[in-house]
Formats: sequence, structure tokens, C-alpha cells
Amino acid sequence: MSAENLSVEEKALRINLDPSKYGTFAEIGAGQEVARNFFQAGGAAGTVAKTMSAYDMKFSDAIYGDAGRYVSRKRLVQMMEHEYTLLEERLSEARGSETHFFAFANTVSALNYQKTNECHGWMGIRFQLEPQGAYHDVILHVRMLDRENRLQQEAIGMLGVNLVYGAFHKTRNPDDFIASLIDGIGLQRIEVDMIEFNGPNFEQFDNRILCLKLTENGLTHAIMFDENGYVVQASEKLYKKSCLIERGSFRPVTQVNLDMLETAKTQFVQREDVDEGKVEVFMELTLGNLLNEGDVNHEDFIARIEVINSCGYGVLVSNYFEYFKLSSYLRSHVRNPIGLVMGLNNLADIFKEQYYQALDGGILEAFGVLFKDNVKIYAYPIEHENFERYRKQIGRGDNVVAEVNEDGLVTTENLMVAQNLRNLYKYVRENGFLEDLKNCNRTNMRLFSRDVFERVQARSENWNECLPECVAQLIEKKGLWKS
Repeated sequence: MSAENLSVEEKALRINLDPSKYGTFAEIGAGQEVARNFFQAGGAAGTVAKTMSAYDMKFSDAIYGDAGRYVSRKRLVQMMEHEYTLLEERLSEARGSETHFFAFANTVSALNYQKTNECHGWMGIRFQLEPQGAYHDVILHVRMLDRENRLQQEAIGMLGVNLVYGAFHKTRNPDDFIASLIDGIGLQRIEVDMIEFNGPNFEQFDNRILCLKLTENGLTHAIMFDENGYVVQASEKLYKKSCLIERGSFRPVTQVNLDMLETAKTQFVQREDVDEGKVEVFMELTLGNLLNEGDVNHEDFIARIEVINSCGYGVLVSNYFEYFKLSSYLRSHVRNPIGLVMGLNNLADIFKEQYYQALDGGILEAFGVLFKDNVKIYAYPIEHENFERYRKQIGRGDNVVAEVNEDGLVTTENLMVAQNLRNLYKYVRENGFLEDLKNCNRTNMRLFSRDVFERVQARSENWNECLPECVAQLIEKKGLWKS
């Protein structure tokens, strides 16, 4: 709970008793639970100009316009725009000089009777920070985790009160605002996986950092940015798409990172079950890769996002250290094929049993999740010398080796995991869950990411030769990572 320590009911009452706050509640999909909280708190006549709930699709379209998908950001913005415009048209003359108008809206898909649907929604508020001032927006995407419809409605109602109260009292300090969203609810009931601040008084806030803070504070496990650096919601970005993703530190993006992803994409789109025009390609950062002495360096985070975007790719940031958790997350949004792109050393690390000790089924349970429903790993070869160097530095005596072949490369064919797991590795490989990347740039395989970063920091001679031109130009222009 936030430091102010008000209950949800107390927050609603405080808003109700403030004569300067006046607005509309428009809710679709989980009852009218937010408005109900304000009515039950008492004194709502001083706050509520109107409540409404247009459940029927034709009614909804007639009021707000066509949106394509009813539980979507587009529909939410339509609702806020429509209701806020009506407030100003009808009430500005009568009370605009003394009122902070607001239009709260949500569009939610709560648990259906069969308990088969995705339980999520969009919630937002358009509001004034001063009478007759410019409007500001705060938009959230939420997931409801309760397994009863009634409990989901209850949680949505409390979250809505926290949003309305926070908009007026906590947006000057986004850290406090984010922490207050789950007051009275808890992390076990609600996930907030996207947040967006818009408006003239919010220009100093970077929505990329605000979304990262959701992950840092445990409100979500993953956030997504498109190729332009804008925060997007995974279920909308990945809707009816196939997905290809590469994990790394990307500090910065190197030639090998780009060669790996582009080679994988070439092979991925050749699959008969993949529509080349419907493929989303991302690079993934984990919180572990972002941590610096226990804290996330936000400046470094933005730098990594920007260098990835400069290559034309979007970014997923997650706290899924284990690949099977990443696979499960992607599968919750994607019904089409998924490709995980990685180097041979990362592939070898997946076969470390200690990562799965918390699972009842151990590594077998993890692999059942990892490779479920058309998930495949695309493995990038590595020079044998670099493979051995990595195992010595990071492998921690894991008994992973590679047979030396004529071309000096390590591939899935000559990688040898720990002796007791080789039959499992053989099963995974022979059943088509692993695919070697072909026609890779041999020169890139000699690059070691730590060496590249040291050269970038020191601006050593020819430091930019290891980087894509777009990345080198951005680093030079912004002076990134210079020691």
C-alpha cells in the first residue's frame, strides 16, 4: 500500500467531497464497479455527472464509433474523447471556471461462464489538473487474475478508484502513482502491464521508463515497445501474428546480434505455417541484464531501447530468466508459430538442471512448457574458440563440451550437453524443436559481446566496425556508453 495509507473507500469519499472534481464514468464489460465504489462511499452527487454502460455492440458503435475490437486501446480512447467532449460542451459554461472535469472509462473482458476467455481490459482517465486547463490522459492495460467473475469485477472497481484518485493526487510523482494502483488489491489479483501518461504537464515523464517501473515494482512480468519506441500492449501487437524473438544484453546491438536475428527471420518465414506478412520480430532484454549493482540504470535502459529501435526492431523487457517462462508468456498472446533465437552457449545453458529445481517435474516439466504448441529454437553457430572461452568464464563447470569438427564451428550437431541429459537433447533435436541457422556471417562469429562493449566504452580504434552502421551512428551522436 502507498504511504498515504488510505483505503479504497476513503479515496472515493475524498474525491466525492471535493467540489472541484466532476465527471463521467463509462464502463463496459465488468459491471459498473468503479462508479459503484463512488456511490457506496457517499456524497457521489458532487462528483458523478453521468454513468453509463453500452454493452451491446451496435449501441457501443453508435455512441463511440467503430473500433474493430471492443476491448482495445482504440475503443478506450474513443470513450474518453466522447465523454470528455460532452462534459465540456454541456457544463463548461455553468461550472468550468471552478471544476476539474474528468472522464473515466474502461472496456473489460471479465471471466466468462465457461472460464475460457482472456481476462483483461483497458482503463483510462482524461482529466484537468486545473479548471479550464488542458486535458491530460492516463491509460492502463490490466489483467485480472482472480478465477471468479465477481472477484474480477471487485478488483476492477478498486483499481478504477485508485486510478481516479491517483490522477488528481499522485501524478506529480509517478513512483507514488504506480505504487498506489494496487492499494487494497494486491499483486496476486491484478497485473498492470502498460501505463501511459500524456499531456502538457507530463512531458517530462518518459513512458518507456514508467512501463519499466511496472516491472520493477512487480505489477507485471513483461512490457513491450514497438520499433519506434512506443509502449504497446502485447495482446494487440501480437494479435494473429507469428513471433520471432532474440534475447541478449544489447549493450549495444552488435553485428552478430543483427546477423543472428536476420538469418533466423529468413529461415522462419520460409516455413509453410508462417505468413511472412504477419510476423513480429523483437529483441528481448531481461531485468537481470538491466540490473547494475542491484538497481536498474534508466539511462542505460533507454540507450539499449534506442539502439535496438535504430535497427528497426521492437523490444520486449521481461523478468523471465528461464526460457520456458518466456515461451509460456508468448504463447498466452500468440497462437501461431514462435521462434526463439539464441547462440549455442545459451542453448547449452537451457540444459542446466539447477534452473528447474523448483519445479516438481524438473527439467522435463520445463521443456514441456518451453516447446509446447509449435515453439522452435533457432540456434546460431559459434567459433569453437569462443565457445570454450564462454564456458570457462560463465559455464561454471557444467560439463558442456563440443566436438571439434573440420570447420571449427559449434552447432546443434556437435554440441554435447551433460552426459545424463544427452538423450533428452537428442529427443529435442530429432523431433524438430531445434534448427541450426545457415549461411551466417563467419566473421561475426568471432565477436565476443564483452569485448565489443569494452571497445565502445574506450572508443578504441575501429570500435565501430563491430556494430551495425545505424547503431554506431546513434552511439556517436548521443555519446552513449563512453567511459
